[in-house]
This record gives sequence, C-alpha cells and structure tokens, in this order.
Amino acid sequence: MRKVLLTLFLALFGSVFAQGAITVWTHFGGPELAYLQSSAQSFEKATGTKVTIVTVPFGDIKQKFILGAPQGKAADLVVTLPQDQMGEMAVAGVLEPLDKYVTQNYVSSLEPVAVDAFTYGGKLFGMPMFAESVALIYNKKLVPNPPKNWDEFLAMAQKMTTGDSFGFLYNEADAYFNFGFFNMNGAYVFGKNADGSANTSDIGLGGDAGVAALNFIKDLRYKYGLVPDGVDYGVADGAFKDGALAMILNGPWALGDYKKAGLDFGVMPFPTPPSAKKSWGPFVGVQGVVVNAYSKDKVAAVNFAKFLVTPDSQIAFNEAGGRIPVSKSAVAQLASDPVVKGFTDAIALGTPMPNVPEMGKVWGPLADAIKLAQAKQDSNTTQIASDMVSQIQKAIAGSN
Repeated sequence: MRKVLLTLFLALFGSVFAQGAITVWTHFGGPELAYLQSSAQSFEKATGTKVTIVTVPFGDIKQKFILGAPQGKAADLVVTLPQDQMGEMAVAGVLEPLDKYVTQNYVSSLEPVAVDAFTYGGKLFGMPMFAESVALIYNKKLVPNPPKNWDEFLAMAQKMTTGDSFGFLYNEADAYFNFGFFNMNGAYVFGKNADGSANTSDIGLGGDAGVAALNFIKDLRYKYGLVPDGVDYGVADGAFKDGALAMILNGPWALGDYKKAGLDFGVMPFPTPPSAKKSWGPFVGVQGVVVNAYSKDKVAAVNFAKFLVTPDSQIAFNEAGGRIPVSKSAVAQLASDPVVKGFTDAIALGTPMPNVPEMGKVWGPLADAIKLAQAKQDSNTTQIASDMVSQIQKAIAGSN
C-alpha cells in the first residue's frame, strides 16, 4: 500500500510540477544516504527534475550555507538541518519561509514539538522530517533483561566492565550527550519569557543544579569506574558495534550501522539516579528540510521537500536508518516497533533544543566545562560551573 501511495504522489508531482534541476546538501551517510539517493531518483523519474545530491560534513553546513547562499554558491535545499541551527540561518536571511507552500492540514498532521522547533519569529522555516534524542541502547546478547532502575543499571555496568569489555560508555565530553544529566538535576539552558520565547539573559546551567550535573558526570569515571579517559563518539560506537560494549548512550542515527553489524538491541530512557531532582531527560532535536531563500527553483525544491516528509517517506526513512518520524500518522503506524517506542519514551522526557541564534554560544563553554570537570577527581566544579555561565553570557553579549 505504501508503495502505491508514493507512486500516486509522484505521479501528481510529475504531471503538474516538472521543473529543471536542484541541488541538495546532506550530511547523511550509509543507509540514510542510500535512501536519499533512491528518493531523488524516484522524484527525478516522475517529475523530470534533476536532483544532485552532494554530501557536506555536518559541522560545515551552517556556515557554508550562510556565506554561500547570497552568492549563488549554496544548494537549493538542505536535508536535513537541526532546529538549533535554523534560528541563526533564518536571521541571516538565507532560509525561505515555507508558510505559503504548506496547508494547515499538513501542519496539524505533525507532532506539535516538530512544528514549534521549526517556527521562528512566527514563521515556518523548515519541513520537519524526524525527531531525535539520545537514549540507552543495550545489546540484548549481553543484557537480555534491561535494567529497571539506576541500581540495576550500575550493577550491570560495573560487572561487565572488565579488561576486555565495557558495561557503559558514551561520548563523554560532548555537551549534547550530557545534557540529560543537567536536566535531571534541575538545570536548563534558557529561561522563558511570558510569551513562551527564550529568555537568553536567564542561563540556568550554573548554580547548584549545574554543579550537581558536573559532579555526576565526573562520578561516572572516578566514583563508578565506568567511563575512562579518552572515550569519544568513535570509541564508544565502535566498541558497541564490535560487541565489546553492553550499553551505550546514543541516538537513532546510529541504528542503521547497528543493524548492519547484526546486533540485536533494545532502547530505553537512561535510568535516573536517586539523587536527581527529576527524571533524566535528553535534548530533543528535530531535523527538517530547509530551502534556500536565494534558490532559482524554489518550487522544485519545495516539492522535493514535500515528498521527503510524507508519512510514507518518513516510514521508509525509519526503515533505512531508524530515525523517529514526526508525522502523527507515521508514528501511529510504527507504534508496535519497540525501538521506536524506546526513543519515543526518551523524547517524551526531554527538552527541545532552543532554536534561537544564541544557542550557538552555549555549546563551546558547556563542552569545555564538562572536560574540565572530568579532568581530575578533585576538580572544582563550583568554579567551573560559574565560569561556564560567565563565558556564555559574554559570548551572547558580544554577538548582540
């Protein structure tokens, strides 16, 4: 049935909206890149629109697009952009507002968090494609029965941490991966104004909550003996794929490779320690398709974007790489998938990443603070947290 619906969708676009040529920038790799290339070929065959896919490193897309778009040196659309980068690009004037291209029915068919994520200044600047957060992914061969609480998690992780294997690892110095530990201790990035917008003068990553978070992150190494020095994304991810790691904090972007490695895995929210003020809750990111405001073929770009975000396309994308759809219909159709449920449960506990430009000033100081806290057992986390907030405040003040 899904194949029939996609065929009808493309037939409609082919008969009405045939256009020239568009270029897509993407950071996808592996199965997800193969999915995008296949989608482009189907769209091109049905519409006559030539679609060229160019891979660009994730960390380079934002700046390259901001600088290149006004000069005609950027792609017609990006697949995909996270919402925390969208605000800065919208302010720079390089993103096309999409309100006039979509219907209210389309907007209401999406999860509200996804619409909010790509709305800036009252305008929709992207077509949401999937939501994501980190969660605890466990190898069922090593963990046949997932931990029910923190004590069970800790006991399992410590037992499995030997000279040849590890119980739990993650990208230890990364701000995004660590945010759940701040959140569970009551910390937040920005406060809220009366109208619900971000109050960037109210930074909640310091104080007692920030200190508690940094202490917990430090304890994962020195108190609990779980995460040694030098563990980054590649180390943790590689160990999990090799079957040498029982549990990892990672996101749905990794699932395609885990399936390819033949792993039988489960997904669940990270267990909350009893010392926390509330449940662990990660950053919730939404990624979507954005269109170049300077594109010479906006109609074709928008039409390809619309094709990629249909419920059936989102389900196909989930099958390719495990990403979590934001279409209500797609989520309902995948409700029986335990992996989708595991990430959906984690996302429900999380906090959407701010989409304001000032968020770009947070990542560096937050990551630096985490590294300093982990550097030695007696690190002064109170001073580190205070310095972090001051650095963020100065960076934001300098950008205004």
